[in-house]
Amino acid sequence: MNKIILISLLFFTTTIYSQNIYSTEYASQSEIKIYVVKYESQADLKVYKVNYKSQAVGNEGLWYFVKYKSESDKKIYFVDYESQSDLKIYFVKYKSQAGWKNKSKKALLY
Repeated sequence: MNKIILISLLFFTTTIYSQNIYSTEYASQSEIKIYVVKYESQADLKVYKVNYKSQAVGNEGLWYFVKYKSESDKKIYFVDYESQSDLKIYFVKYKSQAGWKNKSKKALLY
């Protein structure tokens, strides 16, 4: 019995969230509305677009954009105005720059 509990705890604590993102055509199809800010200091999350699906591991701003909605973990819509958004992001040039600036919004991508 103790082994089952231990294995269950290990499974749940090591679950990794990946960030396979699908950009929808309409806001009503999305789970999260995103606004891309001009300056890094304005962002809730700094995002790095990875080249391969396997690189989009964890909830730390490493995003892989998928072609099909069914492949995605999250469906997003890019809005035109900051006031319409749930999350403000800034695209960074290097993988090491990705990460959360406003950790209170981190739950949006789980």
